[in-house]
Amino acid sequence: MEIAIINPDTLSAIGLKNLLSEISEEFIIRTFADYGTFADDTPDMYTWYFVSSQTYVLYNSFFLPRKEKTVILMHGIGLNTTSGGNHILNIFLPEKMMKAELSKFFSDSIPLPPPHEEAELSAREIEVLVLITKGYINKEIADKLNISLTTVITHRKNITEKLGIKSVSGLTMYAVMNGYVEADRI
Repeated sequence: MEIAIINPDTLSAIGLKNLLSEISEEFIIRTFADYGTFADDTPDMYTWYFVSSQTYVLYNSFFLPRKEKTVILMHGIGLNTTSGGNHILNIFLPEKMMKAELSKFFSDSIPLPPPHEEAELSAREIEVLVLITKGYINKEIADKLNISLTTVITHRKNITEKLGIKSVSGLTMYAVMNGYVEADRI
């Protein structure tokens, strides 16, 4: 199994590489300080991609179609699959817990677990979500979509309930990770 770690934080990349090596001697692990170096390699040969959240956002056109085999390194709750089928590794876990999470992840991931079931957003909720990520306030969204302010508030409430995400930054990350917006257009 070949694993690529794309993370500009050298110490984190080396630490993760060592943890993965301890889990299995059969892993072939390469680290890359940036996406450009990774892209110059043969990027599609890897079984798993462990990427910093910044790299994922900036290069989501590559990672989004490969999200089933991409693990995003960010603050989260263990190594889990979130809404949209994204794998998240909490980079702030203690070493022992992270090793246990990674071991469990790899034992559960062969074959890959079915994607997490989630309530789908309606087309209008996606439109509202995109405008939220662009920084529009409720009144501006209502004017832009030609709907009432109450309707916008209802859509926002439904979005946060369906996704379990309450912050604008969290909603923005969700929108980028699921291809509703591109990071360079926010």
